[in-house]
Amino acid sequence: MTTSGPLSPVSRTALSVANVRALESERPGGLFTDPYARAFVTAAGYTTSGNPGPYAMALVQYTVIRTRFYDDYLLGAAADGIRQVVLLAAGLDTRAYRLPWPDGVRLYELDLPPVLEFKERVLAGEGAAPRCERTALDVDLRDADWPDRLVAAGFDPEAPTAWLVEGLLIYLTEQQAAGLLDTVGRLSAPGSRLAHERGRDISAAAAADPSIAHVVSLWKGGLGTGLGDWLGRHGWHVETHPLDAVAERHGRSWTGTGPDMAGFHVSTRS
Repeated sequence: MTTSGPLSPVSRTALSVANVRALESERPGGLFTDPYARAFVTAAGYTTSGNPGPYAMALVQYTVIRTRFYDDYLLGAAADGIRQVVLLAAGLDTRAYRLPWPDGVRLYELDLPPVLEFKERVLAGEGAAPRCERTALDVDLRDADWPDRLVAAGFDPEAPTAWLVEGLLIYLTEQQAAGLLDTVGRLSAPGSRLAHERGRDISAAAAADPSIAHVVSLWKGGLGTGLGDWLGRHGWHVETHPLDAVAERHGRSWTGTGPDMAGFHVSTRS
């Protein structure tokens, strides 16, 4: 991947996610279509290596189900009248371009400069046009000024927001995850929604599958299994969506093995 700056190891995981989305988009009966995912993979010269183990294969299934779940979450929020969407650590997400947004949606994508620079170049090469009002902000979510920059770009903290934190919290420490979610809470008007993966115990992950060790080694656990309780104590009404139930709803049976992949939280701001 060629950018003006180096990608962090966590940022590079966006390529593996794009590859999964490309493969799912190309299979008959896929749960979604991402017409730009293959372009990212090709432009980066991304290739998989070695033989994937059982946990690696489970992560592929999980990523497919997760993508569709969050697609439905965002479109559901928009259908309910929420017109402000924020994708934290957006990576190579193309929902601004591929989902059928209603009129008036303003979508903000936040990520590090090298990721967004690569993304913009590839999308421009594909002639992609967003289907809503899209603003990309090159920010580091570990810096204290990202909320100010978001507001300066037009974000209205008095309006309900649909937040998506996809695939991020597990890469943060407990303190970092709590700090990020606390900031999101302060920016969220009543009725705002927040979606992300459920916290889980990653203590057994390192030994689960050597083929995925390079990814697992980056995990820091976030708030772990206490994530839902933390949200409940900080002004959110939490709904839990178990992974097997989400998979069944879309005609897929969850057959993943390895450390628990427990599904998703969708929470509403009180």
